[in-house]
Amino acid sequence: MDDRHYLEALLQDECIGIRGMGAEGSSGMVSAAEQLAANLNFSALAKAEELKKRIWFTVGALLVYRLGTYIPLPGIDPNAWAQIFNTQAGGILGMFNMFSGGGIHRMAIFALNIMPYISASIIIQLMTTVSPTLEALKKEGEQGRKIMNQYTRYLTVVLAAFQAYGIGVGLQGTGSVVIQSGHLLPASRPRSRSPAAPCS
Repeated sequence: MDDRHYLEALLQDECIGIRGMGAEGSSGMVSAAEQLAANLNFSALAKAEELKKRIWFTVGALLVYRLGTYIPLPGIDPNAWAQIFNTQAGGILGMFNMFSGGGIHRMAIFALNIMPYISASIIIQLMTTVSPTLEALKKEGEQGRKIMNQYTRYLTVVLAAFQAYGIGVGLQGTGSVVIQSGHLLPASRPRSRSPAAPCS
């Protein structure tokens, strides 16, 4: 019994100590926040032209992207696609739709989202461990980083074209989703069923 009372007293002392530290820590945090708020200078922010340009570019890019996720691909039957999407939404298609901001559910022009760029960036980073040329570029500093970023952009275009073509071929394989297509993919037509053989 003595051990039990000793442990309870020890735990109680520790809890009191932790509560005291929490109170001191929170007051320290409040004073740091008050200091930050007191030292915040909005006039310096108003003079930062480069920062304002970057903020407006980011806001504009977000607006264009959100609008692009509501513009459907031409030549796609939205009703047929909605039926197919609803049957497959619980799996990987739903996860890709989440990453694309709903662009896949609407089969929008920005359905691929930023995924080709992320894939290209990962591929280039992995290739630096394999390719001596890319490894040398990585060690060159700022100039090498610019060249590697350019390689990443080129690979992004290739991956986006490949993935877009794959989506087009996949949509054609689903049946009557593609009602009119461009030069690379012929329009899919509803599959005609062969007449059933008579039972003998």
